[in-house]
Amino acid sequence: MAQQEITMPKMGESVMEATITKWVKNEGDYVKIDETIVEIATDKVDSEVPSPFEGYLVKKLYKEGDVVQVGKPFAILSTEKTESEPIIPHTSSSNGEVKKTESVTTSSVSTTQSAASASAEKSSKFFSPLVKNIAKQEGIPLAELEKIEGTGLHGRVTKADVLNYLEKRTSGQVATQKDIQIIEKDFPKTEQRSSTSASTSSIEIKRPAVPIYPGDEIIEMDRMRKIIADHMVMSKHVSPHVTSFVEADVTNVVIWREKIKKQFEKRENQKITYTPIFIECIVKAIKDFPMINVSVDETQTKIIKRKNINIGMATALPNGNLIVPVIKNADEKNLIGLTKAVNDLAQRARENKLLPDEIQGGTFTLTNVGNFGNVMGTPIINQPQVAILATGTIKKKPAVIETPQGDMIAIRHIMFLSLSYDHRVVDGSLGGSFLRRVADYLEAWDINREI
Repeated sequence: MAQQEITMPKMGESVMEATITKWVKNEGDYVKIDETIVEIATDKVDSEVPSPFEGYLVKKLYKEGDVVQVGKPFAILSTEKTESEPIIPHTSSSNGEVKKTESVTTSSVSTTQSAASASAEKSSKFFSPLVKNIAKQEGIPLAELEKIEGTGLHGRVTKADVLNYLEKRTSGQVATQKDIQIIEKDFPKTEQRSSTSASTSSIEIKRPAVPIYPGDEIIEMDRMRKIIADHMVMSKHVSPHVTSFVEADVTNVVIWREKIKKQFEKRENQKITYTPIFIECIVKAIKDFPMINVSVDETQTKIIKRKNINIGMATALPNGNLIVPVIKNADEKNLIGLTKAVNDLAQRARENKLLPDEIQGGTFTLTNVGNFGNVMGTPIINQPQVAILATGTIKKKPAVIETPQGDMIAIRHIMFLSLSYDHRVVDGSLGGSFLRRVADYLEAWDINREI
């Protein structure tokens, strides 16, 4: 009986393992090529794994909740459906010969992961089995684990975050849960006390009790929504948010796009939206004001000035959740390249086909609230970035324009731009000047520009 091992695919340079969240196929099921066999989760993104072969699924090597290393087999397919013949996975011996091994078991892995899961089952945050296992082995209690700031998608705590925390914990740079309990004993919560960058993570926020009335419907948050919620609360806690607004006359942009969009689609087989135009103007403004393209390190004593300009574009998903795919090195792409990148990432985001590397590494984020008919918004910063720009809907309005013959009132296409920025490192002068520069580039759009 011909057997094929299905291995965990490579999902990005920084992703070394994935958690099996759901088996789509059961043992004995027939699987076609490119048909989804399993759903997985990493510290960065959830995705599906298609089968590279066609045949019958005869053996699952891991259970739901188990962690699988990239490149390791997690299932075995057979080209024939046979129940009596044993499954014989293969491994390579030290001298390169292929030898038969005993049937693969994952009881030890499952037992370890189950024990780790039990330590964090009451947490409102999502922690991968790998992270929970490390926490268990290192004696990090749940309350302390929840205080670690994550660098993964929507603030998710990654393996690197835990290892970095352990290093600081060993050297005494962070307070353990035991230390916090001693501090809280000496300083009651009701007492007003000063906070520093090292102690802000120990401040507990008391949530109000929420009454439930007759007829109310209780809807359980899915895992992605919980992660988004945690990330938003974390961002507001980390960064003092300030939002500035400008009004931009984008008449030239509207007229130009209407003039070229059919020709553009025919030639490039791509629809051009306003998003790549916005991104091009944002990139130009970032080059004029590079200190908007920075991050603050976790000690809040250093500013990291980013070399690359990687623009995240907030994308609404069909289930109502939000994801932010990233256009890497956006300053190296022309308008055609930006259009193709925007369309590709948005489409694959809606189809849940993004790779982990495609939603990380952003240095600045754009969110288009105008897609929903909103005139403006006050977006929350996507950590560890320091600014996010929102574009509102474009509306026709009467406006005063200056001409050689004097001031005149004309119908113009007007939109609001809003910029939320981290007031720790971005003052009103920088934030306001950057936002105005984006509007200037939009207003100065060449109506005769060739594509």
